Amino acid sequence: MRTANVRTIVVWTLVALVGAAGWSVLALSRGEEVSAAWMVAAALGSYTVAYRFYSKFIAYRVLKVDRTRATPAERLDNGIDFHPTDRRVLLGHHFAAIAGAGPLVGPVLAAQMGYLPGTIWIIVGVIFAGAVQDMVVLFFSTRRDGRSLGQMAREEIGPFGGAAALLAAFAIMIILLGVLALVIVNALAASPWGTFSIAMTIPIALLMGFYLRVLRPGRVTEVSLIGVALLLLALVSGRWVAESSWADTFTLAPSTLVVWLVAYGFIASILPVWMLLAPRDYLSTFMKIGTIVLLALGVVIALPTLRMDPVTDFASRGDGPVFAGSLFPFVFITIACGALSGFHSLISSGTTPKMIQKETQVRMIGYGSMLMESSVAVMALVAASVIDPGLYFAMNAPAGTIGTTVESASQVVTGWGYSITPAELARAAKDVEESTLLSRTGGAPTLAVGVSQIFSEVTGGGLKAFWYHFAIMFEALFILTALDAGTRVGRFMLQDMLGNVYRPFKNVSWKPGLVITSAAVCALWGYFLWVGVHEPLGGINQLFPVFGISNQLLAAVALAVCTTLLVKSGRLKWAWITGVPLAWDATVTLTASWQKVFSSDPKVGFFEQRSVFQDAIDRGEVLPPAKTMDDMHTVVTNSTVDGVLSAVLALLIVVVIADAGRVCVRHVRRPALSTLSEAPYVESEIVAPAGLFPTREEKEEERRAVGSGTGV
Repeated sequence: MRTANVRTIVVWTLVALVGAAGWSVLALSRGEEVSAAWMVAAALGSYTVAYRFYSKFIAYRVLKVDRTRATPAERLDNGIDFHPTDRRVLLGHHFAAIAGAGPLVGPVLAAQMGYLPGTIWIIVGVIFAGAVQDMVVLFFSTRRDGRSLGQMAREEIGPFGGAAALLAAFAIMIILLGVLALVIVNALAASPWGTFSIAMTIPIALLMGFYLRVLRPGRVTEVSLIGVALLLLALVSGRWVAESSWADTFTLAPSTLVVWLVAYGFIASILPVWMLLAPRDYLSTFMKIGTIVLLALGVVIALPTLRMDPVTDFASRGDGPVFAGSLFPFVFITIACGALSGFHSLISSGTTPKMIQKETQVRMIGYGSMLMESSVAVMALVAASVIDPGLYFAMNAPAGTIGTTVESASQVVTGWGYSITPAELARAAKDVEESTLLSRTGGAPTLAVGVSQIFSEVTGGGLKAFWYHFAIMFEALFILTALDAGTRVGRFMLQDMLGNVYRPFKNVSWKPGLVITSAAVCALWGYFLWVGVHEPLGGINQLFPVFGISNQLLAAVALAVCTTLLVKSGRLKWAWITGVPLAWDATVTLTASWQKVFSSDPKVGFFEQRSVFQDAIDRGEVLPPAKTMDDMHTVVTNSTVDGVLSAVLALLIVVVIADAGRVCVRHVRRPALSTLSEAPYVESEIVAPAGLFPTREEKEEERRAVGSGTGV
């Protein structure tokens, strides 16, 4: 057993003190100005300590990862879905795949409650729930030939609870993909800069894929430098294109973007994973992480003040203009992906376990990637909290609440206690070269304004418009990488489901099956997206209100499966590691589901909203957001569908948790009755480091392997 030396103790003591100082300032400040740098300090200090100690404890003491055991990528390598992938490339893929709209817009919307509740949940939630879920799901899926979450539930919990998990996971996946796609369409519509730059990442990724596979295998550093250089060129060229005669070519209507997105999702799903998906995600990660790191540095340099209240009055009243509902449970549902995300469990049991080289890498890729995403959420919350609160509420309140003029918006927002003049609202829009910033709901424009403010304080106020449009394009790129990986994972899930009926579908690389299921998944989310684009109150817009709850309900399924597997695999004393987050998540999400179904507040309860609008129809009255009587009927339909869907999904999750509890109790009482679907042990011939940087021992092992001709 190694003992820590004095230098190590000093370094980790300093890291812990930095985090503690950040938390102390955030928690104890009353009325005085607080720098956003303290939020960054609290986050980074906490993440570093958690990764170094808690994640290592789980990986090596609880899961007991085995570096000598061959992974599915090694045993089942077929060059299509199963392919041993360099840990650095896979880290980029996994992070890009899990980091979608949630960590960008969720914290921005949650800032309505103040910056303190969101900060606590984002950091504490990821350390003890989100990152744990991602790593444990990845480990157990890797031990089971890369099985999907739903299929693992069916095999380990049983056909009844497993069927509920399969159905819930697939339905939620379609909702998540549709919402992600809608955010992309809204970000890229009429944006030639963003459209061109993002389109260029596809041929760049193809070049990188062939470079690593054919031209220079294993030369990750070389291909990284080439990819980053070409990406920067694409970003700069995007602005040139937007100001040239080519602008019209890349200025696409929303309906055209839908067609291109569906086509891209289908192609990315059926091509070999090394050709497009992995290198494109890896490439995107450079921009994602680079931007977030620069944003953190900008906060440290500019030291902007947190202008939002630590806790607002809306937190207790529950009548906020951004979203209705009290702090508990809705701030947790709104933040979602930045702290805990069920979507991540689908990636951790989808593409990643089929590509990971060594079991020992689940810590870096599973736990580490989630900490990276949480840092994105923290920076999004910072961006929303450093702008004028009056501007924040003017941007995120609907037009039906604040009106359509700067005068009416100023009056309403001032009435909420956040003073801002019409001239200030007009100047804010002019600074970023927008005609108006009023009611730019959804979170993305607010994040872009915050980013532009921080960056412009470092680089000069004259560049605020440039940074605003850069941030809008950055958000679209951020989300698109989750869409392509998500479509492929949706294909895996559908293949697993159909494989229970027709066995050839069990082989996820069976070409007829992968084409059929890819087309089906794209058709499903593409349909909801198409209707949503053409009918403002229909399609995926109809399902948007259940996005956050669905995502958190899926996390409950993942944590239930993880807890069951910990118990069945002889780790009962460690079941609290996923059991405690499961209990918290189930309490939050089922409470939110209950309120969304049965609340008597029409701003919260779907069926109450339906009743209010139906009564108005009977009176011949039109209520906002409807503009016509047809819209009124659409709202009634939407409310009914959302209410029924929320109830059904919650019921399915209750079934999964109850069945998982039954299996755990049965195992404790009669262990002999339990079976595990774990793949048999096969010794690995691959030699690869566990972390981003190899240790001295790992370098020596690699040298020996290269000398004997067995290493990779």
